[in-house]
Amino acid sequence: MYPEELVAPMRTELTQSGFEEFKTADQVIDHLTDHKGTTLLVINSVCGCAAGTARPGVTTALNLSAKKPDHLATVFAGVDMEATAKAREYTLPFPPSSPAVALFKDGELVHMVERHHIEGRSAEMIANHLVEVFKEFC
Repeated sequence: MYPEELVAPMRTELTQSGFEEFKTADQVIDHLTDHKGTTLLVINSVCGCAAGTARPGVTTALNLSAKKPDHLATVFAGVDMEATAKAREYTLPFPPSSPAVALFKDGELVHMVERHHIEGRSAEMIANHLVEVFKEFC
């Protein structure tokens, strides 16, 4: 588990953009079970691709897109273990991946961006991809 003083700025990068943090499995369950509307869930991470491309790509997409998810949520892999494990149950059949970005519509997973879709891509590429995903599902 990573120390809070290390991850605090990484959490803030998303929460200052309107993301709600889920730190427990119950918070994930309460939000995604029988949920109406769209939720963008970011599985945050301390890795370089989270800092360099995933978080900036997600926040840029939200700033650029005319259509946006109804709700923004995040769990932190390696920190909020219980919440992350529960979130990953909702992203099955995709294997555990962090960082990752999942879009849910009416409680169902409709799009997944796994780590291997993030690594080696720029924040701009991720943002442009997510803008198109938002157009289709939001």
